[in-house]
Amino acid sequence: MSRIAKKPIAIPAGVEVKLEGDVVIVKGPLGELKQQLHPRVSVTVDKDNSTFSVFVKDETNVSDKALWGLFARLIRNMIFGVVKYFEKTLELSGVGYRVNLQGNKLVFALGFSHPVEFTLPEGIKAEVANNNIKIFGVDKHLVGQVAANVRALKKPEPYKGKGIKYSTEVIRRKAGKASAK
Repeated sequence: MSRIAKKPIAIPAGVEVKLEGDVVIVKGPLGELKQQLHPRVSVTVDKDNSTFSVFVKDETNVSDKALWGLFARLIRNMIFGVVKYFEKTLELSGVGYRVNLQGNKLVFALGFSHPVEFTLPEGIKAEVANNNIKIFGVDKHLVGQVAANVRALKKPEPYKGKGIKYSTEVIRRKAGKASAK
């Protein structure tokens, strides 16, 4: 069992953590994030805004312990996100597969009879260089979800490895029919 949620969490300079009722608001140089707290979780921020602590109503209840760690990590991620962007990198591989960034839209040529357009949600930015797509933003959950949605446009296939994959993903290749003989 991890006891990391019990420790007070440091707030870096330039980041402000506020409580408005049961909503935690984190403001930093890159943006602002909000998180609704569960009714069994409470947060306290020091007067000098240098640390915050997360508490639960019943420390012995298993589901409260899970919420304790969850909300401690969510708020840590919010603090990290407003200081330094979260990012995911995707690779596009396949003959004729391309991507272009046009404003806040990614336009893909994925072997279909038409170009595929993907509109980036508010708060998410992208960079395209050589068939690599870098998606970044302050909200870790939103960055991961957008990357998963882009990957779902053309998942990598196991025979030739064509498609959109994460840069750290390893595609397990299968042998074709000819090698089965």
